[in-house]
Amino acid sequence: MASADEPAVLLLQELPVWSLEQLGTWSGMTAVGDVARRAMIGPIPSSAELGRALTDVHHGVLRSAFTGQANAVVVSEALRVREHRHLTLNPLSFRRRYHFGLKSQLAWAKERRGCTVVRVERAEGTFVVANLHATGNVDRRLADSELLRAATFVDGFADPDEPIVLGGDFNLTLQNSRVLPELVGPVWGFEGATPEGIDHILVRGPTATAPMRWPEERRRVGGRLLSDHAPVERDVQ
Repeated sequence: MASADEPAVLLLQELPVWSLEQLGTWSGMTAVGDVARRAMIGPIPSSAELGRALTDVHHGVLRSAFTGQANAVVVSEALRVREHRHLTLNPLSFRRRYHFGLKSQLAWAKERRGCTVVRVERAEGTFVVANLHATGNVDRRLADSELLRAATFVDGFADPDEPIVLGGDFNLTLQNSRVLPELVGPVWGFEGATPEGIDHILVRGPTATAPMRWPEERRRVGGRLLSDHAPVERDVQ
């Protein structure tokens, strides 16, 4: 559904690991993905296909318990991916810099979070796309720290004046984050945070339309509402 109207770029989070090999076929686009959490059965490493088979028992209950999780940037075949980087958002060396209390630190270490960064070429030149999935926790300092880490990395990765699209599941709103309002301020120069919700597509450089969240009827199939997140889209020039 997301690729049906032939978008230039899709940012996908919380994918089952096994799906990475299928994204190109499903979408007719070029997919660049990174594994955030390997497929596991409890503490034992598993395979993506075994995780898929186990999850087929009941997707609603098991969700990503066995499949692992991945993120991906999917681009139109009219565009060319020139460079690909992956940034772990919450490595131990980073978490040690903060003193958020034992409960928050344990929650922060529970699951690896990542940011997929690609440089994409089009006729007008290159631009940078970053797709992140930050930690979801009542202690918003965790996601705030990861968002700042991702923004700093992307800012350094991009060439001077190179357009940037920074999006994904931030697990933060403009109301509960300290970093997000700063990113859309004059110092960082991004714009377009979604007024409500935790999914955002920030843009720096090109002009873009306001973010639009899909209404429920657009993502309902056979009476089922697909995804617990309403997709967000923007037109970027």
